[in-house]
Formats: sequence, C-alpha cells, structure tokens
Amino acid sequence: MDLSSIDSPLLEKIDLDQIPQHIAIIMDGNGRWAKKHSLPRIQGHWEGVKSVDRIVSLSRKLGIQALTLYSFSDENWNRPPVEVNALMKILDHYLNKELDRMKSENIRFNTIGQVEELPKEIQKIITHAIDFTKNCNGMILTLALSYGGRQEILNAVQQIAAKVVSGELRIDDINCSIFENYLHTNTLPDLDLLIRTSGEMRISNFLLYQIAYTELYYTKLLWPEFKEDDLLHAIIDFQGRERRFGMTHEQILKK
Repeated sequence: MDLSSIDSPLLEKIDLDQIPQHIAIIMDGNGRWAKKHSLPRIQGHWEGVKSVDRIVSLSRKLGIQALTLYSFSDENWNRPPVEVNALMKILDHYLNKELDRMKSENIRFNTIGQVEELPKEIQKIITHAIDFTKNCNGMILTLALSYGGRQEILNAVQQIAAKVVSGELRIDDINCSIFENYLHTNTLPDLDLLIRTSGEMRISNFLLYQIAYTELYYTKLLWPEFKEDDLLHAIIDFQGRERRFGMTHEQILKK
C-alpha cells in the first residue's frame, strides 16, 4: 500500500487489513451535475472523468485489488446520438491520456460488456490498452462498456447450453463454479462493495449475478462531486457491517 500521499484524517478510522478486495461503482449524476451548474450535459461527463482519476488513484494506494466502473450500459445506446458520440470521445481521451499512468502505477486495464458493439477505433484503443498493461499485477481497473447484467447472464446460459449440446458438458456437472467461468468477471475477485452515487437506489442492470452477497452503499452525491474522502467514508461504512453470508451472528463469532 502507498499511503504516504493520502492526506485525510479518515484514514485512521480504516482497518487496512479489512480493505474490500473488489469495489464497483455506478457513476451516476453527471447530467444532473451539469444541469445544477447550468452547463451542457456533456460537460458533466467531462467533469466525471476527474472523479474517475481521483478514485482510481486512491483505490490503488489503498491496495484494492479490483475496481470496476459502470461506464456505459447497453441501454445507453438509446441516448441521443450527440451524447453517445461525446461519450465515445471521452473514452478515447481517457484511455490515451491514462495509459502511461496505468503502466507506471502497475494497473492492469480490463473491460466487461459487449465491447464488439463499440466503434472500431475505440475497440482498437481498448485492445492496445489491455495488451499494454497485461503484465501489470497491481490493481485491475475494469470499465463496463456496452454492458448489461441480464445480457451477460443470457450469454453465459447460451454458451453453457452449446457445450451441453456438443457433449462437452453434462447437465449434472453444471454448478455455480462452472457458471461463473462464463461470466465476464471470471478473472476478478468476488465483489465486496457496490457504490452508487446521485441518490438513486437501484442496481440498473449492473452485475446482477455478482452482487448476491455484495454490500450496497448509496450516496446522494452526484458523481462529479464524489471525492477521495467519500470513498473512504464508504469503506468505513463497509467495515462496520457484519457480513454473514446466510449464517447467524453466533456462527460468525465462532469462525
């Protein structure tokens, strides 16, 4: 962990031995932040990139193994073409700007979702970023792009069904472990904490299978307002919860 540059009294309240391994964030509220400041919606998305920079940097310093950001859902294709094109430009800008930093900070870049639906030039940048950072063994930064939880589960079912039809897999052999191998997140740790900004209290088709025992944390802050101390507050809240995974309080105490 690289804690020397974290200047916050909240750090003293965090148990560094109980840091969540995998945090995911629904980065909501860019458009509302722009409206609140009488700015175009696109400006809100650009402002949101600053929050991404802050949270990626702090997460790496804290020793978080995996950070997954809901960047573009498969439903977002229904937004006005001008906004979709602007979001693609922001993605292009972010990856080109941050690539050297990811390499120098030992961050491995990863994506989940239907990446093949993105523009070809974006796909090339993504492929390059994944290859460029493939040997980094620090934090895994995953962007969910053209992602939908229902579609991910459906795709997994289709692949497993094809294996059964071909005789490569028996129905009786299918279990949770087998199923999870067909999910986009099969190389990531189990999801410990899901954060959603903007005050909305829903999942929005994000990591539907993976959140079975995930702790959920909601904040009314809009994503561009979400800063380092806000992530620390979320982790402190997480560490104050008892994760029972179906067991009783007494069983947890005996472990």
